[in-house]
Amino acid sequence: MRIILYDEGAAQELSIEEITKYLAQKMEKVKIEVRGNPFVKLPQDKISDYARKIASTKIQEVRQKILPEQEPLYGEIGYEKRRILGKTSAFGILYDGLHLQRVFQETIPRGEYSLECAHIIFTNRLFATWDESNQRYHVRTSIYSIPSVISTTGIVEGPAKPREYYLLKQQYERLGMELTELNDKFKGSFIDYEDRRLTEVIKGYVMQAVFYSLTGDPFCQDKGCRLYNAHWQEELIFAQLESGYEFCQRHTKILKKELS
Repeated sequence: MRIILYDEGAAQELSIEEITKYLAQKMEKVKIEVRGNPFVKLPQDKISDYARKIASTKIQEVRQKILPEQEPLYGEIGYEKRRILGKTSAFGILYDGLHLQRVFQETIPRGEYSLECAHIIFTNRLFATWDESNQRYHVRTSIYSIPSVISTTGIVEGPAKPREYYLLKQQYERLGMELTELNDKFKGSFIDYEDRRLTEVIKGYVMQAVFYSLTGDPFCQDKGCRLYNAHWQEELIFAQLESGYEFCQRHTKILKKELS
């Protein structure tokens, strides 16, 4: 098995070097490679093509599913080209996660397209997936496939904050009060932007991507296991930072068996 890490403009607080050391510690026999931006070595015409493809994954309205043949505006393509070249960030834009993942998929060499290679892309792009049950998009932290994509912005915006936070937020907005004061009140109860805990949290999501490659299932029902699929920030913090163990007994055995 090989693990290949990519940095497609992830948050500055994410230390890929520390992630690499963590993986090397957990899986001594696995080859780990860091490649940086998956678009960086592309010729100019390919960059323009990928910029158009990424721009076409932009969500205009959360209750309206985008069309596969959606044609982006010229300005949107230009923005994505600058984003690929590292001249701007993708903050504030929401993308269709499955469509975006397929664009990333095209950058992977055909000879490495298998579950034997765990391709993991870190990005600060915020993405969502369409929920047929309530006909709207929902923000996600990660998508596990080939490649797996983990959003540092999604870690902040995906799992829900404490219920009390949203109740007070409505009051603050009605009174025109600064939300920074609200964030200070709940400091530590959720992962925020520029959060020094981000790298430690991301380690668990990387292991979910690894287990997807090993078993086809990235998640665990045990709330203390790093593979737990957290929907609330308090669940995320417990599974990744506060639990007394990293993996449940079942997944510990699987890890030893698969990598022994």
